[in-house]
Formats: sequence, C-alpha cells, structure tokens
Amino acid sequence: MRVLVTGGAGYIGSHMALVLRRAGHDVVVVDDLSAGHRDAVPADAVFVEADVADRVRMGDVLRVHGVEAILHFAARIQVGESVSDPRRYYEGNVAASIALLDSALDAGVKRFVLSSTAAVYGDPVHVPIDEQHPTSPINPYGDTKLAIERMLAAYGHAYGLRWVL
Repeated sequence: MRVLVTGGAGYIGSHMALVLRRAGHDVVVVDDLSAGHRDAVPADAVFVEADVADRVRMGDVLRVHGVEAILHFAARIQVGESVSDPRRYYEGNVAASIALLDSALDAGVKRFVLSSTAAVYGDPVHVPIDEQHPTSPINPYGDTKLAIERMLAAYGHAYGLRWVL
C-alpha cells in the first residue's frame, strides 16, 4: 500500500514510517521540519518538505505518489503553548487538518488514521481511561484534537471516509 505519513520527521511519525517500510509499504513522508528532523525519515521513504495545510501542494503529492491512505501525525503538541497561543493551535491543528482532509477527498484517498491524544478526555472521571470515557478537554491542545476527531466522524458519514484514531 502507498501510505502518506504526515509529521513523519517527528518522533512518532518517523517510527511509524520505519515500521511501514519494514512491512513492505511504499511510504511518502510530508513534514515542514518545524519540529521534526530530516535525518529521522527512513532513507528509503520519499520525503517532501511541505505544510499539510497547503491544499495545492498536498493534492499534488497525493496524486503524484498514488497515496492510498494517510497517517496524520503532524500537529502542534505543547499543552502550555496551546494555552498561551491558542490561535496557533486552532490554525496548526484544526485548519491544517481540514485542508489535509479536503486534499485527500479531492485526490480520492478514503483511508485516514489520526494520531490523537488522551488530552481529549480532560480530567479523568475514572481510571483507567477507556474509549467510552467522556471527552472534556481542559486546554486548547486537547480541544483541537477533539474537534478533528468529530470532523472525521462527520466526513466519514458524509463522504465515505474510512477513519480510525
């Protein structure tokens, strides 16, 4: 399968790209290198330095490389920074994910995996936290991830997007 890994120069994304390559998948990594490191990308993966919010560029990448699925790790992740500069998080996480999803649908990509966070649950009501735990984020970082989760559900219902988080 041809898989796009966004944020694939970051810690989790680069490890996922490596696992996918070892399993025999063709991997395209997209990262703007604002937090990731080019050296972390597997040598046998295609690397594209780009912002996932750039719809035209992402559409080209998806079509040129025949991407069949997207694993989305690109995000702003610092909780404290999300509190002091929420605009950066809503733009970098929510708006960028909308752009990426729209690029995916326009290119015919119907499989999407989101790397979310336990921050969507907020303060635990019970421990351990399970998938049925109520969501109530207490910071903009968690709120942006929950917004993307909800968006995936809506896109799945309306456009047939197959997704998991």
